[in-house]
Amino acid sequence: MGKCLPERLDRTFHALADATRRAMVERLVLGPASVSQLAEPFDFALPTIVKHLRVLEDAGIIASHKAGRVRTYQLAVDAMAGATEWIARQRMPHERALDRLGGLLAENDAE
Repeated sequence: MGKCLPERLDRTFHALADATRRAMVERLVLGPASVSQLAEPFDFALPTIVKHLRVLEDAGIIASHKAGRVRTYQLAVDAMAGATEWIARQRMPHERALDRLGGLLAENDAE
């Protein structure tokens, strides 16, 4: 995906900041689901569920299609690639520091 636009990254993290939306994403990892299937575990009115789904869809994390009266959602291809790349870049300096520390400790053990 390359570099992620800051606005898209902001929308992704905003969408995932909510526990309800994270639970919906976790459910969609198992496969596509209808709005009613996604609403099952929650004690929310359907309009609230739809608002959560809209946030996820606006962030590009999920996609939907409608067949008749049933709207089905699924994870979007490379849904969180930008966020994953950003997190990986933040981890690199820490991992390098830990690698250097491991090397120093190994040298001390050898001596």
